[in-house]
Amino acid sequence: MLALALALSGCAEMSDSWTTAFVDPAKYELYDCKQLEPERKSLANREAELQGLMAKADTGVGGPVVSELAYRNDYIQVRGQARLLEEAWRKNKCHETPAPAAATPAPTPTPSPKVRAAPLSRAGSAVY
Repeated sequence: MLALALALSGCAEMSDSWTTAFVDPAKYELYDCKQLEPERKSLANREAELQGLMAKADTGVGGPVVSELAYRNDYIQVRGQARLLEEAWRKNKCHETPAPAAATPAPTPTPSPKVRAAPLSRAGSAVY
């Protein structure tokens, strides 16, 4: 078990040059800024999620091994995609679109007072 942990710890020290080994280098070549922006946010969220999962796994017994086996490849792939996406972002001279100003919320309608229904009256067997 110790040998496996030591072998996998070497993978943790991979440099950034390895991150693009798991990614298609032409993936973002034809993307425009409108397509790059949501992808950029999505990759940032996924990278943060994977970092959190890896940190959480590291706290448990055998966590570093679980972290390496379960999350490291995905993390490396996401970092590689993010790196290529950033290159396309700079190449296209993209800028983040400003967030729309928070519109004033529409006033909520006030509920009308409850009206009690009149009791049903019976005339013979018919209900009116």
